[in-house]
Amino acid sequence: MKRRLITSALPYVNNVPHLGNLIQVLSADAFTRFCRLRGYETLYVCGTDEYGTATENRAAEEGISPQELCDRYHAIHADIYRWFNIAFDKFGRTSTPIQTEVTQDIFTKLDVNGFIVEHTDQQLHCAKCDRFLADRYVRGVCPHCGYEDARGDQCEACGKLLDPTELKEPRCSRCGSTPILRSTKHLYINLPKLKDQLEVWITVAAEKGDWANNAVQMTQAWIRDGLRERAITRDLKWGIPVPKAGYENKVFYVWFDAPIGYISITGNLGAERSGEPGFPADWHDFVKHWWKAPDDVELFQFIGKDNIPFHTVIFPSSQLGTGEQWTMLHHMSSSEYLNYESGKFSKSKGVGVFGTDVKETGIDADVWRFYIFYNRPEKADSLFTWKDFQEKVNGELIGNLGNLVNRTLSFVTRYYDGMIPDSDGSASAMFWNKVREFEADISAKLEKAELRDAFRAIFELSSFANKTFQEGEPWKTRKENPPAAAVLIHDLCYLIKDLAILIHPYIPVAAEKIAAFLGQRIGKDALTWASLGETSGLSRISSEVLFSRLEDDFINTLRQRYAGTQQERAAEKPDLPALPPFIRFLDLRVAQIVKIERHPKADKLYIETLEIAGEERVIVSGLVPFYKEEELLGKKIIVAYNLKPAKLRGVESRGMLLAASLKDEDDNETVEALDAGDAPTGTHVTLEGVASEPPAEIDIDTFFSVPLAVADYTVVSGGTALFIDGKPIKTRVIANGGVH
Repeated sequence: MKRRLITSALPYVNNVPHLGNLIQVLSADAFTRFCRLRGYETLYVCGTDEYGTATENRAAEEGISPQELCDRYHAIHADIYRWFNIAFDKFGRTSTPIQTEVTQDIFTKLDVNGFIVEHTDQQLHCAKCDRFLADRYVRGVCPHCGYEDARGDQCEACGKLLDPTELKEPRCSRCGSTPILRSTKHLYINLPKLKDQLEVWITVAAEKGDWANNAVQMTQAWIRDGLRERAITRDLKWGIPVPKAGYENKVFYVWFDAPIGYISITGNLGAERSGEPGFPADWHDFVKHWWKAPDDVELFQFIGKDNIPFHTVIFPSSQLGTGEQWTMLHHMSSSEYLNYESGKFSKSKGVGVFGTDVKETGIDADVWRFYIFYNRPEKADSLFTWKDFQEKVNGELIGNLGNLVNRTLSFVTRYYDGMIPDSDGSASAMFWNKVREFEADISAKLEKAELRDAFRAIFELSSFANKTFQEGEPWKTRKENPPAAAVLIHDLCYLIKDLAILIHPYIPVAAEKIAAFLGQRIGKDALTWASLGETSGLSRISSEVLFSRLEDDFINTLRQRYAGTQQERAAEKPDLPALPPFIRFLDLRVAQIVKIERHPKADKLYIETLEIAGEERVIVSGLVPFYKEEELLGKKIIVAYNLKPAKLRGVESRGMLLAASLKDEDDNETVEALDAGDAPTGTHVTLEGVASEPPAEIDIDTFFSVPLAVADYTVVSGGTALFIDGKPIKTRVIANGGVH
């Protein structure tokens, strides 16, 4: 079994990544997690791409050094990826001494082998700024599509690679002046001279590694249109020095050294962990173990389609030209574009939802991961809309997967005392044959890094399980045919175990929670890919609600917040939510019922007088069918304190008593008023681990938009426990149900 070396495109460091940028990092993460669970020796490296024009330009605009800018944004990137639970072996950076050493070594070998040539160029020079303008310092009209703000290296509108001199109506991006052409010397990599070697390698690698169609097509187009010598030096200060006489004041072009960053980041990992188990004393040997072992290692690279030529032509040419035996690209997973609402995500223009935005929404990282994978632009551009995000989360993540887990495990809790029923060895062969067909197909798709198709197949399997539950009618067969009900629930519990393994590469936190419900964990010496299909070893279960529904008001608010550009949003500074719904909207407090009487105009309503830290309030509740007056009088309960007053059959109610409820299959309802124990009246209910200020008054619709539930006898919001005085709020009768 060959080792697997995995990379994702190095994100450029001068800005915050948006959802479109995150696709490659997340995709490589999912594939990495799959490979580890499958038993492959795996290494996943990535890092910030830090040299070049854009960094130097941005730093100059902000009046700081390029290194200061890189340090700031590297930390921002690392924090975002940490929040998304990306399982890098190393998230590094390219502004390191090892990057300089490796890049200069590759260049020197190319030069010695005759693949570097020198040309005197006519380059745009800005007289006002007194400097030659590198590609990204020039803006103008694209000669191919007419886009009026194309960069000098690549047009964002049509994706064509450019030379700054090709732009019509060029202008200096810093001062706006019209530059003029002046002579300057630069070094080029002689791609035409490498063409024969490159074509032989491409023909074999593309077929053997099953490259994405867009990677094959774009690479073939480059070869068909004729390879050109490409400049690898620039007139900049921020970059890797060129080790050649006469070029002391120039640096390497960022797209020559950036892919080399994969190698140097591996080297930095080796240097940091030198001498540890699995790491040699010399980082050079660690690099050789992964990057100079073509017979033992397969390289999988995850990029966006705009980066394809640099990974299938330029970087491989640099490797081939050294004459050394490199680990070279095996599989190219190159995604298409993810567009935003009515246009494109754009870092430069600040359009879209960015990593820092996502963290502030209060929506779990796994929910975002789910949607990105479910909507991954695998073979065609896809579109992010808030409406589709809401529908997919509520319909598939919650309505399909979450529903299966909740209904099955709740059934075990309620009818089997939390113990998975014994099937007496009579597990359904037909059921498991179908399940294993699904699992074989999913595994095959993941081996080829067809991440979206595999993910959707997982949800098809979950849908099949939901249908099996529904058709099996265990609420009936537990009475009419108990052995059949036991087999069904037993099989579904083990399928849920399999689903936890299958979703782990994509939504790892949810997967670990589901595994924990079953008394298991996922990873080495625990559940792995080899555990799929096993139908023994589980016993007692627990459960809670995995995810909260995304309500219309909340989604509409987010849509408004993330309209326009980042700059426009910062200027408007809208007063919009950035915390979990419970924190944003609910003020729940302990109250004591000091007086209770029947409502004179309603048979099912009580009028209760409450004492809340010396304050007296009157509320109306519908507890007559469930409690006698003497059972409630003196009881400490929980009240929605900030609910707007409302008249119920002529009596003003200033708040609402909270109770858990559950209906059985015959529609009989059980209601349990939440018990506040001996906590002092006025005590605030808190969300575990979160401190907050009391929110403003809310209406009843807003109240019901906040997820509240009972999971395994614990009151939760969005899967997080609610506390009073440091103790979780517990129920005695209802194990799993709603709260209102």
